[in-house]
Amino acid sequence: MIDKTKAQKRKLLVIDDEPEIGAFIRDVAYEMDYDAVATHRPDHFEQLYSDNLDVIVLDLVMPERDGVELLRVIANLGSNASIILISGYDKGVLHSAQKLASEQGLHVVGTLTKPIRYSDLEDLLGSIVFTDKDALLEISSFVELPTEEELHNAFRNDELEPFFQPKINFSNNSLAGVEALIRWNHPERGLLGADIIIPLAEAAGLMDMLSTEVLQQSFKRTSQWLNEGLKTNIAINMAPCNFKDLNLPEWIADNINKYGLGTDQITLEVTETTLMQELIKSLDILTRLRMKKVKLSIDDFGTGYSSLVQLHRIPFSEMKIDQSFVMRATTDKEALAIVKMTILLGHELGMAVVAEGIEDQATWELLTKLGCDIAQGYFIAKPMPGCDIVDWDNKRVRS
Repeated sequence: MIDKTKAQKRKLLVIDDEPEIGAFIRDVAYEMDYDAVATHRPDHFEQLYSDNLDVIVLDLVMPERDGVELLRVIANLGSNASIILISGYDKGVLHSAQKLASEQGLHVVGTLTKPIRYSDLEDLLGSIVFTDKDALLEISSFVELPTEEELHNAFRNDELEPFFQPKINFSNNSLAGVEALIRWNHPERGLLGADIIIPLAEAAGLMDMLSTEVLQQSFKRTSQWLNEGLKTNIAINMAPCNFKDLNLPEWIADNINKYGLGTDQITLEVTETTLMQELIKSLDILTRLRMKKVKLSIDDFGTGYSSLVQLHRIPFSEMKIDQSFVMRATTDKEALAIVKMTILLGHELGMAVVAEGIEDQATWELLTKLGCDIAQGYFIAKPMPGCDIVDWDNKRVRS
């Protein structure tokens, strides 16, 4: 049982080779009711480390043992501490170190450049949101993920359906289309998302069936919207298994005709990872899809290893900027530079550019100023059942 009456102080460790800076950070933490310890000896880290540390403040540039090496040690220890990185170097170094830490599964809550201002440090320490780890463990022990058998039942009982997230044209605020995102109406667990469904389908060998289900339901729903007076484009994510069947272009074309749709109403989204798994067949299939005038979008652009090569190889009609860049574009100059250059590149290649992950007014205004074509994200709308799309669009137009 967790004793809620005993509020323990949060534990903080500072590692900085300049003793006066370490002492400054420790004293600020004391004032904010942390139990803080500082050391200027990075070789003492293992002696001072404990699994119940809540915050680690780490200088990057130290003699004999630098902060990047300590990040590797912290990751190997499986630490759950929130990490603050500090350095006298430029922000580019801090940014690279932050990315490295994130790739190792560490939680970096912020960075500070020297000289450190009291207010900046106070704000950063005050912004950290802590969770009761014991309580989380207690809760998680009762949580069970769905089984493969439950997923088989979901197909049999029609529990799987795509939800649709609207996309808006920056230029005139009109509906540019929607993206289909799979959901599971589980009879006992409630609504489950793709983060649970897709790994389970992959493990059960059901990705082919899942992809076919999403495609067919999406075509059917688009036809229903057409009958209700709404003609729009629907974007559907393609899985690697889709590119093992060379008959896919014909199957797509047949279903477009079956549901009375136009090829301009269908966009197939493909990630670079998907392309690389079945490269030759992917090139064959995607080229023939474009010959049939089906739109192709390269998804998560900028996160793969050979983005420019894929753009040269395949006749994409649309490019989606990965949300990891979009969501940081207003605060991170490197992310902003990537967003700018992606928009310019897309337009030079004759593609529409979609920014996904727009979650606030500032990001909307920035992407508008940069000349991006299409917006997607929670600032516009969350994914919703297909039966709600027409009403949502009608209300938006009237408002």
